[in-house]
Amino acid sequence: MGPVNMFALEEQRQLEERATFLKTQFDDLTSARASLKDVIARINRRSRKQFQETFEAVRMHFQEIFRKLFGGGKADLVLEENEDILEAGIDILARPPGKEPRSIMQLSGGEKALTTIALLFSVFRSRPAPFCLLDEVDAPLDEANVDRFNLILREFMDLSQFLVITHNKRTMGYADTLYGVTMPEPGVSKRIAIKYAEIEKHLPMEQMEAESAANREAAQKELGAVRASDAEAAPEAEAEPVEVEGEPVAAGGSD
Repeated sequence: MGPVNMFALEEQRQLEERATFLKTQFDDLTSARASLKDVIARINRRSRKQFQETFEAVRMHFQEIFRKLFGGGKADLVLEENEDILEAGIDILARPPGKEPRSIMQLSGGEKALTTIALLFSVFRSRPAPFCLLDEVDAPLDEANVDRFNLILREFMDLSQFLVITHNKRTMGYADTLYGVTMPEPGVSKRIAIKYAEIEKHLPMEQMEAESAANREAAQKELGAVRASDAEAAPEAEAEPVEVEGEPVAAGGSD
């Protein structure tokens, strides 16, 4: 039978302790795995609900702001079908007034910019932030669309503060305060800040103010007409989805 192992009982006890330890660890991992799956499922359910609510709100605002910026037309946001809502893509469907849907590569710079602005402000209206920085978003827009952009921007002034980087004189005219860098002499830069409310007290700006007021009034009348038209067509526009044959596209206002 061979020599007797005097430490057999001690080795058995150690192995039993090791087996008990491993079983405890295995049970803990199994329990943690099940708990983690339950947490992920609850987070996904809540995320789907919140995403669906936010998506519907952004979609409604996008349709409204798109019509204001374009002076009409239709637009919609559509989720890809047969996909998990958290992983599905979003298609932007747009139909500018008097135009057929087209590929995004065929759109002008102004149309792309206006579509982006409409989507940006639709998200911003759903989830406003206290501060917003816009970097030359009006660069590809013509004068009429610049006025529409600034009037839309004015509507959000009670929700947030906006810092707009621009070279457009019309956009500067809508601002309350102007910050810039000038060169009073070659090689010397100087930072300036101008508040229009204060400068009007010291400089004769009647003519400039009259021209600016006339431009704003004309743009306001045009936007008012668009709003009146939207108010009449809103029920039909909201109920009728945008149907586009072929590849969905993103479109914007004309240059």
